[in-house]
Order: sequence, then structure tokens, then C-alpha cells
Amino acid sequence: MIHNRSIKVLFSFKTLFAFLILTGITACKSTHSVKTNASASDKSDLEALYWERVRNSREFSEADVHFMTGMIAHHAQAVLISRLAPKNGASEQVQTLAARIVNAQKGEIKTMQRWLRDRGQPVPKVHIEGLNLMIHGAGTHHSGHKNMPGMLSQKQIQKLANAHGAEFDRLFLTYMIEHHKGAVTMVKKLFSSDGAASGAQTYHLASGIQVDQKTEIDRMNRMLDDLAGSD
Repeated sequence: MIHNRSIKVLFSFKTLFAFLILTGITACKSTHSVKTNASASDKSDLEALYWERVRNSREFSEADVHFMTGMIAHHAQAVLISRLAPKNGASEQVQTLAARIVNAQKGEIKTMQRWLRDRGQPVPKVHIEGLNLMIHGAGTHHSGHKNMPGMLSQKQIQKLANAHGAEFDRLFLTYMIEHHKGAVTMVKKLFSSDGAASGAQTYHLASGIQVDQKTEIDRMNRMLDDLAGSD
């Protein structure tokens, strides 16, 4: 009797132990499955967010393309005239400003070319030969880039090239202030166009150009005042 009872208790214990192990394994599997499903869901949500941001960053309008194409040529002329500063005996202050303009605007030209290329648009190529600026591959967006706000005429560029020392400084600052104002006008026109600058990259690039140009306009006006005071 006692022996049989021991056997039954032992059997019951083994059965309970096996049930607990099985239940535990099932629970672990269930928990792991929930975690896996949650992880997969999180990953899917992150991927969806990523691709949504990519699509948003690449949204563009005709006005955006027009702006990027035009601003490439606009920046290129600023580079052309800024390169004259060292060879025309500009002051150290003006040479520093000119070098900053060259570095900043060459970088922005590359950024805008990449922006157009990423969106399958014609990419303008900049060619500077002496005092001549040529823009190739701009499609129909800017065949007449010389008519943009703030752009110098060839006569003005030649006059600047013939100036030296303090005369060059005055002309350079006077021309570049107007040139920068033209760029600010182009940004304002972009922002006032329906559906323009809706992509994050476009907005940040255009607003960055606007802030930089305004800051340099203020700086150049002060430099011009200092020149007038030194006469």
C-alpha cells in the first residue's frame, strides 16, 4: 500500500514537473514571439519613417529647379569676381572676405548640382575663363542667367578687373553688396512661389543662403563705411 502510494506520488510529481517545464517553454516561446513581432513591427515603422523622410527631402517643384539652376550661375559669378582680389591688390580684409565667398559658394554650387542630379534634372556646368562665365547644360531654365537680380554686366566686371588697391576695394564691396542683394531677392521669390521649398533640403539650403548673404551684406556695408571714413 505504502509502496503503491509512493509510486503514485512520484508519478504525479513527474507529471507536474513535466507540465511546468512544458508550460515554461511555451511561455518563453510565446514571450519570444511577442518580442520578435514587436521588434519586427518597430523595424518596419522605422523603415517607413526613413523612406517617408527620403521622399519628403526629394519633393520638388518647377520653382525649386529654377532656383537651383539660377543660383548656381549666380554663385559662379561671385566666385569669378572674388578671385580678382589677390591679384588686384585688395586689402587684407577684402581678400579674406573674397576667399570666404569663394570657398562657401563653390561648396554650395556642388550641393545644388547634386540636388539637381539626385532629382534627374539638367545639371549646369560652370566654366570660368578669365573674365568670362559660361554655364552649360542648364536646359531651358536659365539660358539668360545674366539677367538675374544682382548680376554684374560684363562692363562692370571689366571695370573691376582694371581697378587696384583702395579703388578695387570700393568697387568690389559696392558690386558684391548688390550681387548679394540679388541672391536674397531670388530666395524671397522662391519662398513666395506656391509649392516651392516644401522639401527639407531645399528649404534649409535656400534659407541658409539668405542668412549668409544678409550677414555678409551687413559686414560689407561696415567695411565700405570704414573706407569712406579713411579718405
